Amino acid sequence: MTRSQSWGKPLNLAAAFADTARIATQMDLLEDGPAVWERLQQLGRDYMFAGKQVHDANIVATMIAHGETRLLMFNSGDFQRFAALIEVAIP
Repeated sequence: MTRSQSWGKPLNLAAAFADTARIATQMDLLEDGPAVWERLQQLGRDYMFAGKQVHDANIVATMIAHGETRLLMFNSGDFQRFAALIEVAIP
């Protein structure tokens, strides 16, 4: 939210926190923990990723650990390798 993107102007930190707080009231927040770590390790054995891609894999691991299958994302390309596991919805 605070980084320049092709889809919009970056927000300052206060505005980003305000937007995040508003959005958080409209959905469930999924916690990280041992189950997510186990899923992330399995993804690491099954898929190729490194560097910044680990963050994307951690999102997928969190989803799997919590039984979620659908991700709303502006940049679906980062998640194509996980298409057999999740559905990426583009707004």
